[in-house]
Amino acid sequence: MQFFANSLDFSTHPYFDSLRGLRVSAHFLIRRGGELIQFVPCAGRAWHAGLSAWGGRECCNDFSLGVELEGTDDFAYTELQYGRLALLTAALRDKYPIVDIVGHSDIAPGRKTDPGPSFEWARYRAALGRIKNAVRRR
Repeated sequence: MQFFANSLDFSTHPYFDSLRGLRVSAHFLIRRGGELIQFVPCAGRAWHAGLSAWGGRECCNDFSLGVELEGTDDFAYTELQYGRLALLTAALRDKYPIVDIVGHSDIAPGRKTDPGPSFEWARYRAALGRIKNAVRRR
């Protein structure tokens, strides 16, 4: 988790020294059990995108919110992660003018691969739609 807070202790593992100098952080991390952790305030800039572009704009860190999902490209994400991601997205949409929701692989193709082929976009959008419909019925 220190990695996503840009506070990794490089002395704890020899490999970590190769990461020295990288700026890495995210606004949110969703653990496999659905736990939501916030590292950077939404009004602050996180370093999740790196060299990136979307919608004709470069430097996505300047205008986006970064959400990381614990896991790998090849290992299915959990139902708890999809549910928490949908709830987080709905809450963020209520507060911010979010236009697009894309993966790091979309903003930095060839350099970033997440959320990867195991991420089910249709499943995520369905969960988000259920939340939206529930709110309308209230």
